Amino acid sequence: MGDGELTGGSVRTEHAIDRAALQALGDERVDWRFKGLPVSAEGSTVAELTARRLSLFDDGFVGPVLTLDADALEHNITTMAKWCAERGVQLAPHGKTTMAPQLWARQLDAGACGITAANTAQLRVYRAFGVADVLFANELVDAPSLAWVADQLDRDPGFTFSCFADSPAVVMRMTEALTALRPAPSRPVDVLVEIGRTGGRAGARTVEDALATARAVVASPVLRLAGVGGYEGVLVNDPSPASLAVIDGFLGRMREVTELLHQQRLFETDTVVVTAGGSCFFDQVTDMLNRPWPDGLNVRPVLRSGCYIAHDDGFYRWMSPFSRDAGAGGSLRPALRAWARVTSRPEPGLALVTAGKRDLSFDAWPPEPQLVRGSDGATRELRDCVIKEINDQHAFIRLAPGNTMEVGDWAGIGLAYPCTAFDKWQLIPVTRGETVVDFVRTFF
Repeated sequence: MGDGELTGGSVRTEHAIDRAALQALGDERVDWRFKGLPVSAEGSTVAELTARRLSLFDDGFVGPVLTLDADALEHNITTMAKWCAERGVQLAPHGKTTMAPQLWARQLDAGACGITAANTAQLRVYRAFGVADVLFANELVDAPSLAWVADQLDRDPGFTFSCFADSPAVVMRMTEALTALRPAPSRPVDVLVEIGRTGGRAGARTVEDALATARAVVASPVLRLAGVGGYEGVLVNDPSPASLAVIDGFLGRMREVTELLHQQRLFETDTVVVTAGGSCFFDQVTDMLNRPWPDGLNVRPVLRSGCYIAHDDGFYRWMSPFSRDAGAGGSLRPALRAWARVTSRPEPGLALVTAGKRDLSFDAWPPEPQLVRGSDGATRELRDCVIKEINDQHAFIRLAPGNTMEVGDWAGIGLAYPCTAFDKWQLIPVTRGETVVDFVRTFF
């Protein structure tokens, strides 16, 4: 925003998101809504604040405050884009990870084919910022949402949209809602048959269920069968050989359904979208989708990874293909770090920092104490320290021997699972070293 580093746009993707809406974010006034920012920032626009190149520690920021590392963001976006391009797969990153239009623009500029959404609230933010290509990786059955989508398709010929269906019941609900509209929708809604697994999340449980869903879509006058989708990331929780075999089995069923639908000539588009791929198993998804398809079946493979943009200091550090496989052809860097003040040293070996569940992601992996910045301005590493307990506003740092922290010090805390880190912050400083070079606005 303003003269910040996260608002540039290439000519090639100028149509994919509204650059004027992004630029307007810099005109927003900073006030009490945005936690962690200096009191002296109140009344300034975000663009003005960015231009001041504030020091994170010397210019009045108050803990806790979440930061994004500018160089890590750039590295991760570039690395994932290069990885996909080299393998001939497209990427529609899940925007719900960050809900930050500035970051979506960066992903689109790097080559993303669109942005993935999961609910109508997210989709409305996307459209407010002119996102032109949306993959809605969920069922969409409520009439008000479908009416709004149909209106968006009518109003904007450049808007492309597809969503999932996993049963004839879903198709019936969609059809009833869309056929009731007056005037009738000018374009059909593209639908992908979602494949699931018993005991898992949404998705047709059997091949027969998937075929029945596809036939219902084809029979609908307001829908169009455009592909097959699924999500493998919720099936297992570790990268063991047994878990990887589960993923391969699921992806194999996606391929089976896609080929059967092609054999039965049910697809209604010349190019068929086949999409899966969170941030844990996108390598297996790519391998499966890049295997030869039957003659005449033109597949467009689309990954939906989202958390790669910030990576993390926990779950994805362990699970990402870039972490698990030295031959994956890349690496990712953690971009998220929270800074909080040490406000109590009530007993030996324990430091309390004023940052808790309201500020830090904690549901998938505990926060990780990494650094301490003392009153002398020096920053030191914390070694073998852990956070085993976290309250609403307090984190308990257990100090291993040889580590020191004093009341008033800043603690630098690495976070896991970006999806529940971004959502706690509306305006996030982007840093290079200790200098704030931009701000990212989120919309949760």
